[in-house]
Amino acid sequence: MTDYGTIRYALADAVATITLARPERLNAIVPAMLDELRQALARAVDEGARAVLIAGEGRAFCSGADLIARSDGGLPDDLGAVLETQYNPLALQLADLPIPVVTAVQGAAAGAGCSLALHGDFVVAAESAYFLLAFVNIGLVPDFGATWLVAKGAGRAKALEMMLLGERVPAARALEWGLIYRVVADEMLLAEAEALAKRLAAGPTRAMGMIRRAVGRALVTTLPEVLAQEAVDQRAAGRTADFAEGVMAFVGKRDARFVGK
Repeated sequence: MTDYGTIRYALADAVATITLARPERLNAIVPAMLDELRQALARAVDEGARAVLIAGEGRAFCSGADLIARSDGGLPDDLGAVLETQYNPLALQLADLPIPVVTAVQGAAAGAGCSLALHGDFVVAAESAYFLLAFVNIGLVPDFGATWLVAKGAGRAKALEMMLLGERVPAARALEWGLIYRVVADEMLLAEAEALAKRLAAGPTRAMGMIRRAVGRALVTTLPEVLAQEAVDQRAAGRTADFAEGVMAFVGKRDARFVGK
């Protein structure tokens, strides 16, 4: 395990586990955490991880940007620049990862912490979890991809409800809205999330990477563009060792043993 300062990183069973580690501040985000998250994600790919699990230490997943613990004692005049240089590159890195992402959420997932949670391909939430985009309460707008993630996941009406009223969305309601994958008992959260991450890590990694990027593109492109990209991806997938193994396993009526190549 590596302690970066605001996060911890560990790699086991082809799963890179990244833990937000500022529990005394409910894992609130500071600039160093964004940098360390980007480093850890790049490291996971470089070290051959086949899935990523992002979790939070303590009683919350992430309470959003830390408005108090800034080294300069206040917020910059240009908040857009902060997004452009720090948050947005991380959002795009998460979207472009060649491996699937699981997020394990307990307690608060608020502000940018809500966005970080929803960037997961599979959001596993504890019964105690809630999702909050209360930017309107301080005269700001949701960021770190929140407007896209929630509008695409839950639809326009639910996105406006969540963002204009600035109220908590409990885990059960988030599941009902289609924002998250599963709700589990708090004591089972990490076990369930880890089991899912290991299942994904045992799959055909290259195909999964193409699938997650294809779904992202499909939300913003036309059918002809999607069809063309599917052909490109299928050509590449059809040349992988995992495809050959999958066919042999199917013919042999046995479980496939994918190697991620």
